[in-house]
Amino acid sequence: MLNFQIFSLFPQLFPGPLAYSITGEALNNKLWSLQTINMRDYATDKRGTVDDIVYGGGSGMLLKPDVVYNAITANIKQPSKLLYLSPRGKVLSQQMAVDFATEQNIGILCGRYEGIDQRVLDELDIQEISIGDYVLSGGELACYVLIDCILRCLPGVLGDANSLEQESFSGAEYAYLLEYPQYTRPAVWQQREVPAILLSGHHKNIEQWRKQQAEAITKQNRPDLFAKYLEITKS
Repeated sequence: MLNFQIFSLFPQLFPGPLAYSITGEALNNKLWSLQTINMRDYATDKRGTVDDIVYGGGSGMLLKPDVVYNAITANIKQPSKLLYLSPRGKVLSQQMAVDFATEQNIGILCGRYEGIDQRVLDELDIQEISIGDYVLSGGELACYVLIDCILRCLPGVLGDANSLEQESFSGAEYAYLLEYPQYTRPAVWQQREVPAILLSGHHKNIEQWRKQQAEAITKQNRPDLFAKYLEITKS
């Protein structure tokens, strides 16, 4: 079982959408567990202060290092992978999710306001993770994304484990490629027909068509990924 510990000022936001669909079913089947820790409970003054002004000036407030540190050290399971959701972190990738899925315990720190005092990140050697080049009001929404991405790589969560192999960014053959177009019944909808190749029953030709479509879509939408794809196919 993969255990997640979420450190947040708003623990009531969890499990949220993670309680539904495949992640919710996996939670009910005890393939993973979730514990939320309210960092407000670890404030050190009577007012329950969790943030303070930024040294050196600047707008906004910063989460206090003692509050964050106390919350984590009082609850973290050992051994644990500690992650902090931050726009300046390394961008989450499918391979990172696969690697995280092999952990036993993962602690996720959800920031608020202007973020976290750097000293607690350094003291606890917390790895910073970003889900994209944009800024959110807090780490909780990003936490949903991170956990969902990891859980899909966990054995038993998906009904068909083979479905991972040809998804965007997945499998050796489709590394750095976006997923090809997919179709279902009816065969004709709004006068648009399913590509004839998919109705042919010729599996080798279908796989070839899908690979060509994935290459074309990646080249058009993500030339940066397509360049990486070309590099590995040449090697």
